[in-house]
Amino acid sequence: MATYKKRGYKPKNKAEEVEQIEDSSTTAEVFNTLDEGASKTEEWVAANQKYILGIVGLIAVVVLGYLGFQKFIQEPKEQEAANEMFQAQQYFDNAVNGNSVVRDSLYTLALNGGEGKYGFLEIIENYGSTKAANLANYYAGFSYLNMNQYQEAITYLDNFKSDDEMLGPLALGGIGDAFSQLDQVEEALGYYEKAAKAKTNEFTTPKFLLKAAITALSLNKPEVAIPYLERIKEEFPKSVEANQADVHLGRALAMQK
Repeated sequence: MATYKKRGYKPKNKAEEVEQIEDSSTTAEVFNTLDEGASKTEEWVAANQKYILGIVGLIAVVVLGYLGFQKFIQEPKEQEAANEMFQAQQYFDNAVNGNSVVRDSLYTLALNGGEGKYGFLEIIENYGSTKAANLANYYAGFSYLNMNQYQEAITYLDNFKSDDEMLGPLALGGIGDAFSQLDQVEEALGYYEKAAKAKTNEFTTPKFLLKAAITALSLNKPEVAIPYLERIKEEFPKSVEANQADVHLGRALAMQK
């Protein structure tokens, strides 16, 4: 076992003298190895300096290019797309709040544009990489859904991607509604379940839990519906859906007998 020896220590006997020599030799060997490694590294860097500088330069070009793209191309494009979409959103809002006589006409204007402004479909086509174009998929999907064009509604709502607390679940639920109208009930149930799980809040969660439960009952699956109805009662007792949960729960329990 090695022992610590103060600087200037003189060996007392031949054995200690040999040990001191070996220790000195080992230390020198370690430092020589480190020196050799450092020299080889320096040689490698010197030999590959052009390549290293080239890689560093390439990374700098990529970073600066990305920042420039965001600042001078993407941001102005985002603003332009948002400005273009304003009129289409106005048509959509008026259709939602308007009477049935003009509703389809307003949804059509929202989709195809009017007054020299793009509709949602042109926003999607011309500004595909922007947030506005993504949102246009949401509006286009619900425009088609409200016009009873269900396959188109599914296509556009499926293209909409969002982590928003409300819009994400509503889009999934809208796809469920479209499948339900197409009598593809199993698919509708799956999307209602996705919509209920997407986010937890007082509005969309009980809304789609109830739709999932009712759809499950229509498929003769009370075992699926019961947990959803019980969850509405337990977690969302103040929701509108809670008032309906008891009726459907009674029906589901009766189906199990």
